[in-house]
Amino acid sequence: MILTGFEKIVEERILQAQRRGEFDNLPGSGLPLELEDDRHIPEDLRLSYKILKNAGYIPPEIELKKEIFQTQDLLTDMEDTSRKYRLLSRLNYLILKLNCLRKSPVTMEMPQHYAAILTRRMDSKP
Repeated sequence: MILTGFEKIVEERILQAQRRGEFDNLPGSGLPLELEDDRHIPEDLRLSYKILKNAGYIPPEIELKKEIFQTQDLLTDMEDTSRKYRLLSRLNYLILKLNCLRKSPVTMEMPQHYAAILTRRMDSKP
């Protein structure tokens, strides 16, 4: 392998830093690498996503998913019917918003929570 002048300088500086022990006792030293599964991200966007993630930016889809899961958690313990209905409406709105952002086929969309509730209401009426 032939190195350019710049690559030789970089390699030499890395070797000098190793000799001085600058890479000793780094956080995570001796632990297995935690490689991210980025197969779902198009190859041409992976570097951009990694830079944004390292800068603390979270894509809107992920923010929405977090809010959806938090709302679902709130719904499981809620007793008040009127508040539960409002929260359920909010949940369905968030799911609709997420599905619109994704631009994926309908079969891949996150389902809304109308059907089960309507079925239960219809079954309970005389």
